[in-house]
Amino acid sequence: MLTVKMVVTGPFNAGKTEFIQTVSEIDVVSTERKISSPQERVKETTTVAMDFGRITVDDSLVLYLFGTPGQKRFDFMWEILSEGMLGFIVMVDSTRPETFREARSILEAFRAFSPTPYVVAASKQDLPDAWELDDMRVALRLEDGVKIIRCVSTDKESVKTILLELLESILAELEG
Repeated sequence: MLTVKMVVTGPFNAGKTEFIQTVSEIDVVSTERKISSPQERVKETTTVAMDFGRITVDDSLVLYLFGTPGQKRFDFMWEILSEGMLGFIVMVDSTRPETFREARSILEAFRAFSPTPYVVAASKQDLPDAWELDDMRVALRLEDGVKIIRCVSTDKESVKTILLELLESILAELEG
C-alpha cells in the first residue's frame, strides 16, 4: 500500500483546518486553542501544533493530511511537519490580500524544506470579495506552471479537486 503524506499550509485563517475536516475519514486530530482577543472577521481559535486527517483512496492508496499552524509564532512546526512529505498545498484566503505576502513566504519556506510538488488553493472563493485567480497569481508572483485552484474549504468536491491535482503531480514525480 502506498501512503502519501501531504502538508496543508498557509497563513492564519486561510481555511486549513476546515479543509482537512471536510474530507478526513477519521476525526481530525486537532490542536486548536482559543485566541484571547479575536480580530474582526477572524475565527476565535488557532492551530498551535498541527491538524491530522486521513483519506483512503482505494485498497492501494492512503493520503495522510497534516495541517500546519498559520501563525508565525508556531512556524517552528513547519519544518517538522514537512519531513517526509511528498507534496504540499498552500492555502491562501482570496478575500484577504494583506496575507498574500505571508503566503508567498510560507510557499518559499516549504519549497526550501523539500522540492516536492505543490499547488496553491485560493480559499473562500464563495465569498463576494474573493480575488480572481489571475490577479492572485500576479500578486503571489507564481510562475506559469504553478497550479492555482479555486477552493471552498467546506465543500467536499472542491477539496477533493485540489487533493487530486496534487496527487497527480506527486504520482507523476514518483513514476518519473
